[in-house]
Amino acid sequence: MSAARALPDPITADPGSVDPAALDAAGFASLAGATPEQLADLARFETLLGDWNGRMNLVGPATLPQFWSRHAWDSAQLLPLAPDARTWADLGAGAGFPGLVLAILLNGRADPGGQGPRVHLVESMAKRCRFLAEVVTELALPAQVINARAEDVKLKVDVVTARAVAPLTRLLSYAQPFMARGARALFLKGQDAEAEIAEARAAWRFDVDILPSQSDPRGRILSIERLSRA
Repeated sequence: MSAARALPDPITADPGSVDPAALDAAGFASLAGATPEQLADLARFETLLGDWNGRMNLVGPATLPQFWSRHAWDSAQLLPLAPDARTWADLGAGAGFPGLVLAILLNGRADPGGQGPRVHLVESMAKRCRFLAEVVTELALPAQVINARAEDVKLKVDVVTARAVAPLTRLLSYAQPFMARGARALFLKGQDAEAEIAEARAAWRFDVDILPSQSDPRGRILSIERLSRA
């Protein structure tokens, strides 16, 4: 059994220079290196989220004013952890975090072979898929909305990710088909991450690095590889 390893801060920007709790678009741009075009797309995404949130529960209404810190930066911090990843799968994509933010920041990038990035937004609820599809279409993002249960999707991607979807034991069962095809997992978790890891060990074997969240001092990012049944 491999022990969990805590790694140093992976973000090159100095998070101490900007208070994440008071982050605005300019502060986000400073931390994430976002272009004016990407900021404009994120601002439009924020507007669409607020509009749709009035009709369905995508995120807690109280978190909407904290869009740049709690949602955008929380999502964007994953990119430096997998800088060479071209294909991502966001499980339980819901309101589009982290998947839509990743698609916005990856849009327009091409690798030396000329292949652009792709973010697969996997969501089982049709009404949430309609929201995701509207954002993808309006912003012309390199993303695909898949209306299906995560465990039923068979895709080969570089990274599988999720935020606020399920406890780790269950989340690993959703991610297993992707990881069996070579994906690495990057999961955004809260302050109970270590307890979730301990519980998951009863059902799974895996290597995990526990990374500090840059958007919330209580948060953790779990980088997981070599997953198998216990």
